[in-house]
Amino acid sequence: MTAAVVRLLAVAAMAATGALDVHAAPAQEGVTHYVTGEDKYPFSPAVRAGNTVYLSGQIGADASGLGKDFETQARLVMDNIMSAAKLAGMGSKDIAKCTVMLADMKNWDAFNTIYRGYFQAGKFPARSAFGVTGLALGAALEVECIGYVTTPAASR
Repeated sequence: MTAAVVRLLAVAAMAATGALDVHAAPAQEGVTHYVTGEDKYPFSPAVRAGNTVYLSGQIGADASGLGKDFETQARLVMDNIMSAAKLAGMGSKDIAKCTVMLADMKNWDAFNTIYRGYFQAGKFPARSAFGVTGLALGAALEVECIGYVTTPAASR
């Protein structure tokens, strides 16, 4: 794992635990970019356009790297999604749609078991899932989501 990747994972972990000063970049033309202060890669963890919040794809990694097995990566990927949502002032109840990319579709049921624990029963986001031939850093899965909020961006 490269030093740059380790730094990105460390920043994500620090943001998730509140150890990093996270802020929203000033809105331009109705778009707010939620950033962590680390701009090594060309994407923001969360971007708000109007009342819609787009959460960048997350993989199952933390500051120490990818999780050792599928279940660990699945928990980490959902923790990372929830951390990105938190940057934009959202919680799981604000997530409307998720897309799940699996390196092996045989893990679909195992992911569903873990995924259920992050949302209120009966109030799951709309979702798509598909198999892929490769993901960043050799991850077993990646999840991206879209959320909806009604409060002004300045108050979040």
